[in-house]
Amino acid sequence: MTGSTRGPNDPRRRERILDAALDVIAEHGAIKVTFRKIAAAAGVPLGSLTYYFDDMQHLLTEAFTRLAESVSTRYGALLAAARTPEEAQEAVVEIICGKVWGTDRNLLLSYELYAFATRHPELRTVMRSWMQASRESLSAHFDPLTARALDALVEGFSIHNSVDPQPTDRAGVAAIVKAVADGSVRRG
Repeated sequence: MTGSTRGPNDPRRRERILDAALDVIAEHGAIKVTFRKIAAAAGVPLGSLTYYFDDMQHLLTEAFTRLAESVSTRYGALLAAARTPEEAQEAVVEIICGKVWGTDRNLLLSYELYAFATRHPELRTVMRSWMQASRESLSAHFDPLTARALDALVEGFSIHNSVDPQPTDRAGVAAIVKAVADGSVRRG
């Protein structure tokens, strides 16, 4: 069997490239990402990138999709484990205050996604899918408008707390989550 007809001998290479792309984005910003930087970070030949990805846009879309799916899986698992309204509220607090979504790296990558998507509208589908997955997880416990409000609260608090010199503490976040959840947003 010749090398040209064989399948890849490194079945995790594509995933390593995507993980390396996220690392490079976090370090340099999406605008300064190059195939060379990603290949070096992944420890793969430069040609591997064009084997798996048509162009940089394709690679970045897949990398940001990987980020969104990873965070959504952890986010959803916390909410799926909740059995009572109180546990669901505590899950939301954990998503905001814990390391499910609001790690420094995830926040930085999220900022990069938002900024990059403003100039590359095709990436907005990644953002929309991420929001939809979050809202679906929340909707298992809250009405649709409350789920939407809590989803915005998760992002807002995570972003604000990452830059605020006096971030809202867990008790404060819990009180606000409870107020929103117990008040159930109603259409007027």
